[in-house]
Order: sequence, then structure tokens, then C-alpha cells
Amino acid sequence: MRCLVLLFLLCACASPSPRMSGAIRHEVRLDGIDFVVFQKDDRAEVVRMTFLARPSRSGVPRLMAEAAAQATGCEIIAFSRKTLVPGDTGVAEFDLDCWGALTPRPES
Repeated sequence: MRCLVLLFLLCACASPSPRMSGAIRHEVRLDGIDFVVFQKDDRAEVVRMTFLARPSRSGVPRLMAEAAAQATGCEIIAFSRKTLVPGDTGVAEFDLDCWGALTPRPES
């Protein structure tokens, strides 16, 4: 019984992939779906936290990109979405354009 409780607790957690270690964590809810966004430099990793049946997942990739943009304040580079499994709507990575393609980075 204790193992089952531990398993449920671990499944309810979102942690970044090893290469996103040390990333800033954000939580976003869009259209009733909860996402956790991890931002590190010019990358974002988005984890869907809400269970969805397969027929309900068609709009999730768009919402994942929107969650990454909203959480980071950066633009998502078009067609940069990467998943470990093609068509996966559970976890995705995006490349970010935080300074704008035509806008130079501000001087410090």
C-alpha cells in the first residue's frame, strides 16, 4: 500500500529533464488544462499535468506553445517543437526568441 501511495505522489510531480536542471519553473492553466513550464536560457520545456483522453488532445500542441510563450514572455520559434515520441502531448520542448529576431539584445 505504501508503494502505491508513493507511486501516485511521484506521478503527480513535474520535474525538468536533466538538461533543464536549474530551470525556472512556471505554472500555467489554459482552457482548463494545467501545464508546468521550465525555462532555461533560450529553451522551454512544457509538461501537461491534466489527464486528457486521446480524442481530446488535438489542440494541446498549440496550447503548449501558448503556455511557454505566456510563462516566459518570449516568442516561440516557429516549428521548434520537439518531443521524444512523435505526436506526444505530454512533454514538449520549444526554442525561444526572447530578444526578437530583428531586435538586438539590450546592453547591460
